[in-house]
Amino acid sequence: MPAPGLRVLTERSGSVGNIVCGYHRWTYATDGTLLHAGDQAPTFDTSCFGLRRVHVRTVSGLVFVSLAEDPPEDWEEMAATVAPYLDPHQPLRTKVAAQHDLIEHANWKLVIENNRECYHCEGGHPELTCTFFPTWGYDRDKIPARLMPAHERYLAAEAALETACRERGMAFAEVEALEEERSTAFRVQREALDGAGESYTVDGAVASRRLLADFDTARLGRASVHTQPNAWFHFLSDHVVTFAVLPLAPDRTLVRTTWLVHEDAVEGEHYDLERLTEVWDHTNEEDGEFCARAQQGVGDPAYVPGPYSPSERQVESFVAWYVARLREELAR
Repeated sequence: MPAPGLRVLTERSGSVGNIVCGYHRWTYATDGTLLHAGDQAPTFDTSCFGLRRVHVRTVSGLVFVSLAEDPPEDWEEMAATVAPYLDPHQPLRTKVAAQHDLIEHANWKLVIENNRECYHCEGGHPELTCTFFPTWGYDRDKIPARLMPAHERYLAAEAALETACRERGMAFAEVEALEEERSTAFRVQREALDGAGESYTVDGAVASRRLLADFDTARLGRASVHTQPNAWFHFLSDHVVTFAVLPLAPDRTLVRTTWLVHEDAVEGEHYDLERLTEVWDHTNEEDGEFCARAQQGVGDPAYVPGPYSPSERQVESFVAWYVARLREELAR
């Protein structure tokens, strides 16, 4: 980057030929090579001042970026494991229907921890739990009596989904690779939905009548994957929803949610945008409030941490993974 470190691109999307810094007019090719730097000393070597390079890996249409000097050694393993769950949805034949950014007034770690558990879902997410079973994360022998009716529905829905997946040759089994020593820790599984069992809507019926990949049924649950440290995805029969979480400041975090529909789906004909985005818009706003209040609470001098509940084991997995990365960095 130019010495002052000016942000070169400010637009959220678009295309350019050469990349030109608006400050000193340093000019880069699209591969990051510095082409022109104005008036410099005779010894100035443009090859030493190109844009930083990053490692990129695509998985079923998802683009993963690593800023590390060397790419994660387990990227390929993650990709090979996750792709069979996502490829049947043919994500390369989708288009963006909506993208909403939410600034949460909490630090990035709190936002991720909130995502990695659903202990708070039963009382905190009325729209989400129309389809997301509130027993998620519970050990089967520790499900509260009040949630047993939901658990019985879950068992029936899971049995039906497993049959549907076997008939269509679709991957569905849980793969949890969250060990702290992994660079690319992840979890993937196809799981059933409550209600109509088709999509993330308040009644569980599809949000888009144009199904992805020419599926012959809408009752295919959700193929869900999350990766440490900052992303999660849900692939449904009618749309895909992706989430990226980026730290902005010690007390501000960007949550970017993107909805994808079939490339031939037409808004107003096949889907209503409000219905498509309703559940996760509400859920994100509710989580934003929870995280903001948590940020206020943990910043209080009187705050004393408490234990995780048994259903929050994936929060523990995330924290252990995060601490391991910090120790690696400190050992450099």
